[in-house]
Amino acid sequence: MKVAVFGRMFTDDRFSYMQLLIDKLQNEGVSILISAEFYEFIKTGVVITQPVITFNKQTNLSGMVDYLISVGGDGTMLDAITYVGNSGIPVMGINLGRMGFLSGIHRDNIAGAIDALMQRNYRIDKRSLLCLETNNNLFGDYNYALNELTINKKDTGSMILVSVYVNNVLLNAYWGDGVIIATPTGSTAYSLSCNGPILSPDSENFVITPIATHNLTVRPVVIPDKSELKVRVEGRKSQFLVGLDSRYETIDATTEMIVRKENFQINLVQCLNDNFFTTIRQKLMWGRDIRI
Repeated sequence: MKVAVFGRMFTDDRFSYMQLLIDKLQNEGVSILISAEFYEFIKTGVVITQPVITFNKQTNLSGMVDYLISVGGDGTMLDAITYVGNSGIPVMGINLGRMGFLSGIHRDNIAGAIDALMQRNYRIDKRSLLCLETNNNLFGDYNYALNELTINKKDTGSMILVSVYVNNVLLNAYWGDGVIIATPTGSTAYSLSCNGPILSPDSENFVITPIATHNLTVRPVVIPDKSELKVRVEGRKSQFLVGLDSRYETIDATTEMIVRKENFQINLVQCLNDNFFTTIRQKLMWGRDIRI
C-alpha cells in the first residue's frame, strides 16, 4: 500500500501524534509520500526511517498512491482535496485541530484508523463539489470547492450588491456584506454561522446564504444542485473578494461568474461506526445539558 500524507504547521504538542502516525504506517509496511512543504516542517521533529519521497501540487498522484491522509483540521482537508482533484483517491482526515467536521478521525484513534484502512474496514462517503467558471479563469485548474463559494466586500466600507440568477431567472439582489453559495458539506461551515440550514451530504442541493444582509426579511434559499447560477457583484468600491474554500482572489464588477455542480466527487474515508448525524450531534453538542 502507498499513502500520501499532507498537512500544515501545527503546535509542538501535536508532534507526538504525527510520530504515532508515521510509526504505525511504517510498521504496517506502507510506502509513504509526504507533501514537500509539510516535510520541511516535520523533518526535525519526526523520525522517518524509510527514504522520504515528497510531492507537490504539480505531482499527479493518480496511480501513485492508494490513499491521501490529511493531518490537521478542516482547513487542512480543504487544501488536501486540491492535491487529489478528480483522481478519485480516497482521503482520510486526522483531526489535530478543533471542530473536525471533515477531519473525522480523532487524534487519539490514529492507530485504529490505520488498522481499519489496512483491513479495508471502512466506508466511502462521496461528497459533491461546486465549480466556478469566470471570464478571466480566476482560479485556474483549482476552480472547485468542497465547502463553498463566497463573495465578500474587500474592506469595512459600504455594502455591496450581489445579484444571483438561478437558471437565468433572478433570485435576488442581495444588499449586505456578501453571499455564500454552499454545498451540502459546506452547509455546516461558513453558511451555518450565517444562520444557513444544515443539509445532509447526499441531499443534492446548494444553499444560498446572505452575509449580514441589509434587508432583514431575506433568508437562505435551498435549490437543486443541477441548477446553473450566475452571479454579478457591484458596489461603491471597485474591488471585491471571491473565495473557493480557503483560496481567495480579488475581482471587479466586470468579472462574470457561473456556478455549477462539479462533474466529479471527493471520496472521504469514514469509520464504520461514524455517520453524518452522529457527527453533528457531537460537534454541535445537541442533546447535551450545557448548564453544568
